[in-house]
Amino acid sequence: MVENDAVPSIEWRPVAEADFPLLSDWLARPHVHRYWHHDHTPEGVAADFGPGTRGEEAGEDLLVFVDGAPTALVQRARIADYPEDLEEFSRIVDVPPGAVTIDYLIADQSRIGQGLGTAIIRAVVADTWSKYPECTAIIVSVVAGNIASWRALEKAGFRRIAEGDMEPDNPIDPPLHVISRIDRPEAAPRRV
Repeated sequence: MVENDAVPSIEWRPVAEADFPLLSDWLARPHVHRYWHHDHTPEGVAADFGPGTRGEEAGEDLLVFVDGAPTALVQRARIADYPEDLEEFSRIVDVPPGAVTIDYLIADQSRIGQGLGTAIIRAVVADTWSKYPECTAIIVSVVAGNIASWRALEKAGFRRIAEGDMEPDNPIDPPLHVISRIDRPEAAPRRV
């Protein structure tokens, strides 16, 4: 669980150019780089995250603060806004119109395994239902070997719906991915 079973304060804002050195540091950390196999040089981070900060990307890069401290990164996007992702997902599962996907990392390895990832995922899911009213499902692919990641999704209420081959972020990984999904909660019945 999150330390002392306390519910942390979780907030986020869009990544800004001033955050690039922080992201470069995070992406270079071995536990992050293992699954977020991005170019973590200043130039690589600017190329990867710059379009999002300038509004040139459909998706969102969100810097997550836990109890006021920058702690994690979440990416969120409508799957259909990225045709190559839609094609990959659609080969394995049904992707309803408006479906969203997320990706996430926790920067400090010592914070992993304490329920923080699950808490962040739950907060982002709740926000997604209000920010994306047309979204009926959030579908996430995780390379099968990243057990902690897909277990965090399950603890946050996702259910595994499939396994299949997708392009891994890190070329050392086999292509097998676990696909998980959570559906928009049904509106509570109105009492008359």
